[in-house]
Amino acid sequence: MRFALVLAVLFAPLAFADDGQKLLTIDHYVRIQSTVPAIAGQPAQVYVRERVQAGTALRGGSLGDRVVLFVHGAGTPAEVAFDVPHQDYSWMAFLARAGFDVFSMDTEGYGRSTRPAPMNDPCNLAKDRQAPFVSAPCEPSYPHQLTTIQSDWNDINGAVDYVRALRHVDRVSLFGWSLGGPRAGGYTAQHPEKVDKLVLLAPAYNRAGPTSAPAKMPPDGVPMNTQSHDEFIANWDRQVGCPDQYDRATSDVVWSALLASDPVGATWGPGVRRAPATAVWGWNQAAVSKTTVPTMLVAGVHDKQVPPDRVRELFADLGATQKVFLDLACSSHNAMWERNHLPLFRASLEWLTSGSVNGAKQGTLKLGYTPTE
Repeated sequence: MRFALVLAVLFAPLAFADDGQKLLTIDHYVRIQSTVPAIAGQPAQVYVRERVQAGTALRGGSLGDRVVLFVHGAGTPAEVAFDVPHQDYSWMAFLARAGFDVFSMDTEGYGRSTRPAPMNDPCNLAKDRQAPFVSAPCEPSYPHQLTTIQSDWNDINGAVDYVRALRHVDRVSLFGWSLGGPRAGGYTAQHPEKVDKLVLLAPAYNRAGPTSAPAKMPPDGVPMNTQSHDEFIANWDRQVGCPDQYDRATSDVVWSALLASDPVGATWGPGVRRAPATAVWGWNQAAVSKTTVPTMLVAGVHDKQVPPDRVRELFADLGATQKVFLDLACSSHNAMWERNHLPLFRASLEWLTSGSVNGAKQGTLKLGYTPTE
């Protein structure tokens, strides 16, 4: 009996070490008061996913600057964009294995966050988009853009404050993709005291965009849009500029995850993903010129949704002195799901840990190119 007890004591640290490396997925639902015009003032929830090693979670009181929050773009919820359950394509898991506590969040209208009721009415699609879902064209029940950049910032603030309190940190690093640029970047411009570092992939920047909200709120317009599988693939394929840029098996996993994130949209016709239309303002040259948080910008060379020149304009306008622009080879708007995803992931890890990429703390760098390119 004593021998067995000694063995247990000797091997307990080894067992703990093994368990400590285990990668956890933890769901959080953050309660907020909505500022989405259609449901303003009502209670809502923001879905937050966490990927973290068990050992890192147990050391939650000493995480320092090792907490990250991902913010999604216009069409794809964060759990799909950044945590693809396929091979090594999960950006969140990559950083979690490096010892970071990694969170992602869905703003209202996406994924498992609150979806305002107008999204359940196919009459709220543009009339030329209604055909697969209604017997005859119909008038919208809510003829306005559904969410706003301000409601997104409110959701982000709820998630940021929740994570800061949960992990006992003053600041988190924010990652944004596409429309996640105005979301995460605009939030950073307003709350630099809560943001450690910023990483933006294909940020949808408009240096001449409006500073203030529209005079009429909510703005008139179409509340939401849909995307079918065929449209998803066609949009990706038009951005292919090199052989084997992406693997169709990966796109199949992404599409399946998209439908799983939207149980209602999955029942519309052959299955679609739904997303709210968002009124955007307040992230223009004037705003970003005052942003001094260390920022890493990435543009896929074949991106046709946010052309790389727009990201270069953002790089030029940023007030931060510690900033890099990465020209990512053989990549589209969907760079994190393509063959050069690991150079992208590694660059983001170096930025988080040392504020540099390939040792450079500022300037323009090429990433993922072969010697002959």
